[in-house]
Amino acid sequence: MRILLDTHILLWFNTEDKRLSDKAWDILLNPNNILYYSTINIWETQIKYIKLPNQFNISGEILNNFCIKANLNCIHVKPEHAFALKTLKYSEEAPLPHKDPFDRMLICQAKTENMMFMTHDSLLPYYNELCILSV
Repeated sequence: MRILLDTHILLWFNTEDKRLSDKAWDILLNPNNILYYSTINIWETQIKYIKLPNQFNISGEILNNFCIKANLNCIHVKPEHAFALKTLKYSEEAPLPHKDPFDRMLICQAKTENMMFMTHDSLLPYYNELCILSV
């Protein structure tokens, strides 16, 4: 299975964080899965690192180096990914609004590239996209 990782999954994978579930670890370590990260993950991480230096201690460069060393595949942003934003519909039944543009672009990348998008974010399944893999 081809799997695009959400930013927090990448960060937790990098630090072997206990918040990663057994299901997540099984997916991440399964040799049959092909794992991807996006330039969007790096962009999001770098912005948070710059804006919140006392709370966010991993830069985009550090995360990118981890991804390279872990043999993850990088997917770059294409115009088609941005165009797919118009296809996303967020459920009115969601408990809270979802405002993260990075998540929306990552979903669109996974959707456009026929990948699964692995996330821990409880709001993302409210997009009702088949590519969202909650762990």
